[in-house]
Parts: sequence; structure tokens; C-alpha cells
Amino acid sequence: MSLTFKEFLRSGKDQLAAAGFPEVDAEHLIAYLLGISRMDLHNPVTLENALAAFTDLSVIEENFWALLDRRCAHEPLQYLTGTAYFRYLEIEVGPGVLVPRPESELLVEAVLKNIESRTGAVSVVDLGSGSGALALAIATEAPETHLVAVEKDPAAIEWLRKNVSRIAERVRIVESDVASALIGVKCDVVIANPPYVPNSQVLPRDVAEHEPAIALYGGPDGMELPRVFIAAAARLLKGGGFLAIEHHESQGSEIASALESEFSEVKLHNDLVGRARFTTATRR
Repeated sequence: MSLTFKEFLRSGKDQLAAAGFPEVDAEHLIAYLLGISRMDLHNPVTLENALAAFTDLSVIEENFWALLDRRCAHEPLQYLTGTAYFRYLEIEVGPGVLVPRPESELLVEAVLKNIESRTGAVSVVDLGSGSGALALAIATEAPETHLVAVEKDPAAIEWLRKNVSRIAERVRIVESDVASALIGVKCDVVIANPPYVPNSQVLPRDVAEHEPAIALYGGPDGMELPRVFIAAAARLLKGGGFLAIEHHESQGSEIASALESEFSEVKLHNDLVGRARFTTATRR
């Protein structure tokens, strides 16, 4: 490495900035290659030890430039590092599964509050679990709950299995379409993050070109699949059961209309920047 480490990292940040990407992504990528955390890059002793572990730093240099090129080609940062941070967890992700969004952490918070208000063992079903981020956050933060994660896409299930085996093996995985999953089963809580993006909506290239369309698009108006998830939740929930469902920021009223016949206490929740993000409701 002909440059100092600081100059080397700076050149990576400049490449990303010139292409319109956050400079901090360079720190995530080099930390990933060195096997340390991003914050450890700013600890001189930890950084020196990490660099000393490599006999040939040209390997790090080559891999860093290759990852930067892939990031500039709009490959999601989380796919490049294999990790998405969600609440207190590190979720393994990659091609074939949706990257967990920070906004979904608020939905988890609402579910945890509802669980706290209940007595005895609480049963929770995660419909369309994907990577398992929602189910695993609840499993680790409310350890007395019984969790079932429902997912039908084989590619996503591979990531779900990896995360369940590494984080909370007690989560039961059911490979099934939401509409026909768990016939005859009743539960206390359903969480759902269905595909809800209208088919015609233009998404950022990071998302549109790399993340699975099956986990994104919910039909012409985006509501086709959320309605399927709501019907499944109504079937699964006991009377007084709690539903938390994520949706498009424009769909609040349509979600409320879809819930009105089977649910009460319908409440729309905003994310941290004031956009409608998810709805909670109680089964009649």
C-alpha cells in the first residue's frame, strides 16, 4: 500500500462521493475487509493490529477497490458486507432477501409494548418473514414469546434459516404462502411487512436492480398483497389479538378500510420523519 491508511481511506471516500454515495460506506467496507467494526477504524491500536494481521496488504487494497466499484454500481452496502444492523442484531443478508429497514424498528417497538401488556406466554406469527429481522428482534427482546416465521420464497428462506440458527433457534420456520399458512392455528400477535410498493413506482437503483421484486411489489396499487396479509392475520388472531402491519406511506386510509370489518382500535403510526409507516389494530 503506497498511501498511508488515512490517505487510502480518503481516496475511497472521494470515489464514493463523486458517484453520489455516502462517504461512510467506505468505512463500512474497509472495516468489513479488516474484520473489525467501523468504530475500531478510529482506534489506532486496534487498527494497527488489524493491519498487521495481513502479510500482504495489496489483497486488502484490491478487494477494497473491487467493493467500491460494486457499490458505485448500486449494489446494496449490506449485500457487500453480508450484514444488516437491526435494533440490537446483526442480520445476515445477501441477494435474494430484502434488506431490513431501520424504519421497521418502530413496528417492533409497538409489538414489544403490546407483548408487555399481556400475561402468560404470548404467541407471535411473522408473516412474510424474509431475513427474519422482525421475528428475531422480538425473540431476543421478549424471550418468553413463542415465534413462528412464515416465508414462501426459497431464496429468502435460506437467509431466514441462517439467521434463526445463529440468533434464536427456538423460532419455528414455516415454508408456506401466507394465505394458506398455519390453518387452524390461533395466536396473540401477528406482525407483517408485506410487499406493498405499487407496481408502477420507480425505486432507487440499489433496490430495483438488486433486491427481490417478490418482496417489494404489491400489485397495481400496492394493496393487493397487503389485503391478503390482513385476511391471513384476521384468520390467525384470537379475539383481542394484535396486528402490526407495515405499508406504503400513501396507503394509510386503504389499510384502515381493509381492517375495519374484522379489527378495532386501528391506529396509523408515522416514522421518525413524519411519514405514515405502519398500522396497528386489535382483532374483534
